[in-house]
Amino acid sequence: MQLKSNDVRSSIVVFLVALPLCLGIALASGAPLSAGIISGIIGGMIVGSLGGSHVSVSGPAAGLTVIVAAAISELGGMPAFALAVLLAGVMQFLMGYFKAGELGNFFPASVVKGMLAAIGLILILKQMPHAFGWDADYMGDESFGTVDGNNTFTDIMNGLKRFHSGATTIAILSIALMLFWDKVLVKKIPKLALFPSALAAVLMGVAINEFIFVGYPYLIIEKEHLVQLPFTGGIGSFLDGFMMPDWSAITNPVTWKVAATLAIVASLETLLSLDAADKLDPLKRTSRKNKELRAQGVGNLLAGLIGALPMTAVIVRTSANVTGGGLQRTSAILHGLWLLLAVILVPDLLNRIPLAVLAAVLILIGWKLSAPTLFKQQWKLGHAQFVPFVVTVVTILFTDLLVGIAVGFVVGAIFVLRSNNHSSVTIVKQDDQVLIRFYKDVSFLQKPKIRALLRDLPNDTHVVIDGSRSVHVDHDIVELVQDFVLSAPARNIDVKLQKSSLALTALFKE
Repeated sequence: MQLKSNDVRSSIVVFLVALPLCLGIALASGAPLSAGIISGIIGGMIVGSLGGSHVSVSGPAAGLTVIVAAAISELGGMPAFALAVLLAGVMQFLMGYFKAGELGNFFPASVVKGMLAAIGLILILKQMPHAFGWDADYMGDESFGTVDGNNTFTDIMNGLKRFHSGATTIAILSIALMLFWDKVLVKKIPKLALFPSALAAVLMGVAINEFIFVGYPYLIIEKEHLVQLPFTGGIGSFLDGFMMPDWSAITNPVTWKVAATLAIVASLETLLSLDAADKLDPLKRTSRKNKELRAQGVGNLLAGLIGALPMTAVIVRTSANVTGGGLQRTSAILHGLWLLLAVILVPDLLNRIPLAVLAAVLILIGWKLSAPTLFKQQWKLGHAQFVPFVVTVVTILFTDLLVGIAVGFVVGAIFVLRSNNHSSVTIVKQDDQVLIRFYKDVSFLQKPKIRALLRDLPNDTHVVIDGSRSVHVDHDIVELVQDFVLSAPARNIDVKLQKSSLALTALFKE
């Protein structure tokens, strides 16, 4: 795989985002902090190498914290829990082998977009207290309620009441620098595009706190508001974070129950993240979901062998990758490598980074995910798309990711089933000519078939998509065809669309 500058640049952004999230999720899970970092390394270097997505990034997930914390307590410690993670990895690999990943094709587009918008809003709201220097909650938390009885909005109020002048100053300057860097400096000096604005903000934040604030003691950011790596440097310190599983726990039924729970929830979150990654991918490529599940299985098997946290494909780091310009798996792999090198070579330097700077980076990523234009686009698509979108956003904001997706899926399914009854698609091939014809109604239930059909078309072919005999084509199918049309030139596929059908009218309007 060719190493490109944009992938290197985006890998640094993902590394800066992943660092506090790995630590925060480990803290919230009641696991050693080293377990979070090691999980991030495996997710980047191993799953990134073997996975089925070009832009997705894997690592410890906030959606698993409650399950992990309860499981560690129920099993009596990390060694027994590590065995459960290993078994979950084996289960995930088998799920991928038996093609359970195809279930991910049934998530409606409105729900996936709602998930992305909700994650963006959560990033903004959840990182605001950290930008104020109020770090009572762990970085990476995505749930509305917190363990101390507060919630997203009360945490913001507490941050405003108890804000730290130095942290707030650095956060504001970091956001200003990143905006100025990307929108002004890069246009005037194109070579600066090779240097991530997020890294420039981090370096500025460290410099201000270490040198400029020295003369103003009340502005200096204390240790508890900085990154706190559990490593002292060197390979020996890193290897000290490894922990062997307790093999005797294999006879405990609870171990198997925890393993099955982890495998199912982690796989579901991975499939959701892959759908989101495909939406974010500028090249509109389709992830191979079963291959990704097998890669996740290998990753969690290794995590269990050395005592790391379980991992999934995660939306925040994937979003950071795409917004940073990443287009190939190289960026995910490199971010894992940077994590590894950082904890071995420069842990002291990383421990000087203010959390407020990293909060500023996440806030800007959140803004890009939940920009007002996304809400306007969904509104224009009609109530059948807008209502499930909004329901998903609101439910995720006030509960958590999986609950919000479940509610959004139900609402979306109701709208889809109301407007779709039957569907049929045929394909005719002759030499390098391919005719794809839609009959009657084409609903999102045909999405897996059509996606696989378009994905497996040979290169250098001429394709005609005929909707003249169809009455209704669901918006999910329209988007699928749009993405195929955009990606076709890269495969030297010539695509022609029948314009005589009302069913494909929306495709030509958009």
